[in-house]
Amino acid sequence: MGYLNDRAVVVTGMGATTPIGNNVTDFWANLRAGVSGVRALGEAFAPYGLPVTFAASAAVEPTEMLERVEARKLDRSEQFALIASREAWQHAGTPDVDHDRLAVFVSSGIGGIHALLESYDTLHERGWNRINPNSVPMLMPNGPSAVVGLEFGARGGVHAPVSACASGAEALAWAAMLIRLGKIDIAIAGGCEAAIHPSPMANFAAMRALSTRNDDPQGASRPYDIDRDGFVMGEGSGVLVLESEEHAKGRGAKIHAYLVGNGMTSDAHHMAQPDPAGSGAARAMLQAVQDAGIALTDIAHINAHATSTPAGDVAESVAIRSAFGDHADSIIVTATKSMTGHLLGGAGAVESIACVLALAERVVPATINVHNQDPAITIDVATTERALPSGDVYALNNSFGFGGHDVALVFRSV
Repeated sequence: MGYLNDRAVVVTGMGATTPIGNNVTDFWANLRAGVSGVRALGEAFAPYGLPVTFAASAAVEPTEMLERVEARKLDRSEQFALIASREAWQHAGTPDVDHDRLAVFVSSGIGGIHALLESYDTLHERGWNRINPNSVPMLMPNGPSAVVGLEFGARGGVHAPVSACASGAEALAWAAMLIRLGKIDIAIAGGCEAAIHPSPMANFAAMRALSTRNDDPQGASRPYDIDRDGFVMGEGSGVLVLESEEHAKGRGAKIHAYLVGNGMTSDAHHMAQPDPAGSGAARAMLQAVQDAGIALTDIAHINAHATSTPAGDVAESVAIRSAFGDHADSIIVTATKSMTGHLLGGAGAVESIACVLALAERVVPATINVHNQDPAITIDVATTERALPSGDVYALNNSFGFGGHDVALVFRSV
């Protein structure tokens, strides 16, 4: 792409709190085991009569991992981001860094919705003077990134690109670009979301986006299956520590993968529906491969966006076929949302961690709940665990969001 100072970007740390594990080790083990994180909603949802009675809630409540006083000052989304960031930083070896060269990129697609709605309820029930004085920093969409920046003393910039369900992936893309440009040496980057609340659940239900498979919650998220009927709301966070290769090697850090390319496009088609031709998504994938300086035939694996919506899954399949042509038949595609549900702004980062681990262990986790693949989907969807080859292997992660956002990231094995 002609960067002035094009430095290699590496992954040195990972942290996650998800519906199938509150750390990376548990997340990966349950992903490989095909464990579903979908659960029945609590009794607090019962009075609303929602058509959906389940979601992929966090495996461990964030308040169990934070001090009580600390947790009270944070929205649930910020709690998730802080927990995942602390794990990622520790996994990276708690580096001693120049804080002027450390930046944070942690995104959320919706922001502090719990804090916003709770302050509204307090206003009506108890009056304005009983509102939590921390509400504004709790509800700001840049709140999670700011909280993480304060935690680690990041003075190289704190950023929160918001692009709906592509937010976490876009955060990683921008972090990598600033490292490549030489603006910073190290970044804490990823995404988070906490929207399992009656109001956002009702809003997504009203637009018929959620699965209503109430009789089989754990089978509800079924990307690429002909009987899919919508996505399952998830929550949590995924965070990666990205560094220039020079910086990482200079401090003796373990390198888990390289983030070698990104593509960011937009559909200009519809606010909520994907372009059925998948043109924007295909261009993002092509840009990412070109940015990585590799051939289309080098991509061995795709962690797909694959939310389990009728239109979205077909559009992504069309886009993959459009971008890769006949090579699409040789790419192993998996959809980890079949287990985690859809973490919205956190999805791209959590799924990037899955990509990194797939490359490191040379194995692609299966997509669960695919009992009858939609014949309109003409790609190789892994329904059993699949091996990746030795040598240099490249994996691509797709993330798409309402508003027509398309982000693709390419990772390379070590």
